[in-house]
Amino acid sequence: MSNDEPRAAADAQGEAHGTLDPSAHGTPDRGAPDSALDVEAFTSAIEDFNRFYIRLPVLEKLPFTTLSVLDTLAFGGSPRRLTELTKTEQVSQPGITQLVTRLERDGLVERRPDPSDGRGVLVHITEAGREIGRSRRADRARHLRPLLDQLAPEQRRAIADALPALTRLAELGRARSQTAGTPSHGPASRIDSKTSSAN
Repeated sequence: MSNDEPRAAADAQGEAHGTLDPSAHGTPDRGAPDSALDVEAFTSAIEDFNRFYIRLPVLEKLPFTTLSVLDTLAFGGSPRRLTELTKTEQVSQPGITQLVTRLERDGLVERRPDPSDGRGVLVHITEAGREIGRSRRADRARHLRPLLDQLAPEQRRAIADALPALTRLAELGRARSQTAGTPSHGPASRIDSKTSSAN
C-alpha cells in the first residue's frame, strides 16, 4: 500500500461521516482568526479617514446633536419615543424635548400619537429632515470624487471590493448596540463630530 492510500481511505471515511478535516485540502477554517487583517491598523485607518471626512465642507451647517437625531430617525428603521432618543443621543429628557420641539418648528420632524400608547408620542422624521442628510452626503461626495480620481486603478478597485464588508461591519455594530441598549456612537466620535458641526 502506498503512503497516499491510508490518507485516501481516511478522507473517504471522513466524507461519509461529514467529518473531513478542511485543512487537509487547504480549505481555510472560517472559525479561525484571519491573521491577514491587522485590527489595530484597520482601526487607525478608519479613524484617520473619519477625521478628514467629517470635516469636509457642507452647505447644511447644523449642530451635531441635531444631525445625530435626524440620522437616528432616518436610519433607525422606525419612529422613536422621546425616552429612546435620550438614550441613543445621550441627552437629558428636557434637552431632547427642547431639541425635538425646535426640529418640529423647523419642519424637520413631527410628533404623532403612539398607537400602542394613547398617552405617548412618537417622533417621525419628515421629508425635509431626510433631505438634510441627502444634501450633506452629496456635498461630501462632490469633494471626495476628485480625490478618488487621484488613486491608482487598483486602489479604487480595492475600496470598491471592501464596501460590502464595511457595510456588513456597520450592520453588525448597530445590531450589537441595539441588543446591548447602548448608542452606536460613543463619546469620542461625538467630540470629533461636534468639531465638524461648523462645516
